[in-house]
Amino acid sequence: MLFRSQERPRFPYEYPAHLQSQTEDLPRAAGVYYFHGEGQSVPLYIGKSVNIRTRVLNHLRTPEEARMLMQTRTITHVRTAGDIGAQLLEAQQIKALQPLYNKKLRRLQRLCSIALDLAGVRFVYSNEPDFRVRESLYGLFGSKVRAVEALRTLADEHGLCYARIGIERTVRGRPCFRHATGRCAGVCCGKEDGLAHDLRLRGALASIEVAKWPYPGRVAIEERDDGGRQLHVIDHWRYCGSAGSLREARKLKIADCEFDRDDYYILAKPILQSDFKLWEL
Repeated sequence: MLFRSQERPRFPYEYPAHLQSQTEDLPRAAGVYYFHGEGQSVPLYIGKSVNIRTRVLNHLRTPEEARMLMQTRTITHVRTAGDIGAQLLEAQQIKALQPLYNKKLRRLQRLCSIALDLAGVRFVYSNEPDFRVRESLYGLFGSKVRAVEALRTLADEHGLCYARIGIERTVRGRPCFRHATGRCAGVCCGKEDGLAHDLRLRGALASIEVAKWPYPGRVAIEERDDGGRQLHVIDHWRYCGSAGSLREARKLKIADCEFDRDDYYILAKPILQSDFKLWEL
């Protein structure tokens, strides 16, 4: 989706009549659509919808998108069998092509998550080979700074000790600064049992826990519409691709790539809640 501004558009809006004829053949079905500029190999914008034609027509009526509409010369599309396929394809295409007018769904170079150990917490990264298979992880952050900010917020909400969880240094056995202000229950100076504190830490982190992959290997999520059938192959939350049959689906293998946060957010609900027919591969 494009970022929209409350300010008046910099470019005067005039209905893009040069694009009207191209909307006539767009399907009222799910898929991904592309706005192309003159002689450009990379699309200006990539979007998805469960009704491509209606969504594209909405773009044409939006003054805030005047600049993009003035540059657009052709509109193309790819059908999918449903919303999941459209979301996965859109995310994949935006990250691969980096269109000028797509501000969201940019690929993060490395995700940071929180893991627990005997010393409190530590930070693990998505470029580590076993990032998603070795332990419980909490949160999917764009940087360590964001992860630490989230930890501070949880600590403040639950009276946890910065020193105990490892985001602030203090002299062993002496109370931390937050204990003096009543925001730490005193695990740092022996006034609170360490086990009780750590149980509260686990409870606080539970709200941002990354779901464990619930299958021994790859699965395929099935979507169908009037246009056909698609099987989206997933391996430990990573999208391998889509196929039209189980035979084709079994041939799809995941590339040697990192865990993708957007794929996880797209897939977690339909897989964990069993909203769709699913095949173990």
